[in-house]
Amino acid sequence: MTRQVTVVLTKAGRVKIRYPAVQVADDGDRISVRAPWAAEGVRDFGFVRFEPGDVFTEHFWRTRWYAVKEVRTGNGVLKGWYCDVTRPAVLRGGEILVEDLDLDLWVSADGSRVLRLDEDEFAHSGLATSDPEAAGQAVRALDALDDQARTPAGLSALLA
Repeated sequence: MTRQVTVVLTKAGRVKIRYPAVQVADDGDRISVRAPWAAEGVRDFGFVRFEPGDVFTEHFWRTRWYAVKEVRTGNGVLKGWYCDVTRPAVLRGGEILVEDLDLDLWVSADGSRVLRLDEDEFAHSGLATSDPEAAGQAVRALDALDDQARTPAGLSALLA
């Protein structure tokens, strides 16, 4: 199954980014797409660089509070996995709708580096006050991803 879709990532009620992708699978819960690096230019995080030519294979779940994005160079070399903590994805028409909840996790290709990101941003987002249930789900999702990343199978076990 391959078809064109648009990934729409929102944050705090506003569209953060919208980009085209090719849907490569949908098992009823997990939707998988492939897309080139969608932002302009290079984004250097210090621990990884996302740049034109990079290819993202992204996995969104309808029942889980995160998305896992496998990042490779244009030549197919694995850079690692970038995980977004999100509300469960919704597929509507030709769009995958995802709400970013600020928390992120980076896992290097060899699994030796697992970094929790944006916890300060999450703390300042006000989600714990405005939607405590969602805030709790977000923290549990980040903890689960972090725990899974540190197992011998790593995040690959989520994608099998």
